[in-house]
Amino acid sequence: MAMGKVTLVSAGPGDLELLTLKAARALASADVVLLDDLVNPEIVTLAPQARVIRVGKRGGCRSTPQAFIERLMQRYARRGLHVVRVKGGDALLFGRAGEELAALHSAGVTVEIVNGISSAFAAAAGLGVSLTHRDHCQGVIFVTAHLRDHSEPDWTVLAATGMTLAIYMGMSRIASLCATLAATLASDTPAAVVQWAGSTKERRATGTLGTIAALAQAAGLGSPAIILVGKAIGEAASFSLSHASFGVGYDEDAGQTPQRLIA
Repeated sequence: MAMGKVTLVSAGPGDLELLTLKAARALASADVVLLDDLVNPEIVTLAPQARVIRVGKRGGCRSTPQAFIERLMQRYARRGLHVVRVKGGDALLFGRAGEELAALHSAGVTVEIVNGISSAFAAAAGLGVSLTHRDHCQGVIFVTAHLRDHSEPDWTVLAATGMTLAIYMGMSRIASLCATLAATLASDTPAAVVQWAGSTKERRATGTLGTIAALAQAAGLGSPAIILVGKAIGEAASFSLSHASFGVGYDEDAGQTPQRLIA
């Protein structure tokens, strides 16, 4: 029996219209779909012939073991099937793609990667800002708030770069990380939190490094969310209205466009 293949498909932030044509084609030809927890569940409609297996992984929640996911991909590929591993955002950014690629390569399985839109870009789009506005910074740093050994990045070094910080998986420690950043950056440095960026559930808060943790808590924002810090974030329309504001995403039940609220 000929060996099958695995395609790592980046599902983006939730809006199916943001999927690439390449991702849609991969799903249409899938025999097996391994679906991450944060992916829009309606994506399975694009894979009508596939067996769908949910392999969710969420911080602080019961998750499918990584080794089991890797064994599933190898098993179905060895049966000659096309396995599509669907990951939220971009598969190559904090999605454990490196571990999965290594496991598949060691098993002799052909792998294709389909890129997508990471949630930091979707968050910036929702705020209406450029992460690399040349009047404010020379770049953007994508960083996870906790490392594999549960330690934290060197926030002092990151803050000193003067670049926009796009912080993933940081809501559980937002107060402490903002306090650490404030030891290097001015407390009035613009900051924002965007929950469920790019989806119909998007909600966001804008403020400053000194206020954003309290504002996010007051707005009831939690994971999954992106924390953005840097002068470029001050270009957000909501920030110009108030240094303490928050907005809500679409209300699917009411079917209404949201109104911006001032805290």
